[in-house]
Amino acid sequence: MELLIFILCAYGLTQILVYGKIFERFRPKRGTIGQLSRCSMCVGFHVGWFLMLLSPFTELFNFDVTVTNFFLLGWLASGT
Repeated sequence: MELLIFILCAYGLTQILVYGKIFERFRPKRGTIGQLSRCSMCVGFHVGWFLMLLSPFTELFNFDVTVTNFFLLGWLASGT
């Protein structure tokens, strides 16, 4: 169940950051950073490791903060 909640949180946050109008003025428009900020897989990876770092402070999901989980949860969030 924790994994499902993680996937839903990662998906929602990624969609808000990439496509949400509220962040439109903060997203860079040009260059490499601009391309990366429009890429849902790229932003999803960073959302995954960010949520992993929040894991000790929430009861929604509990993942150990390790290098392995950093990559695994980043890849999982990138693919959702």
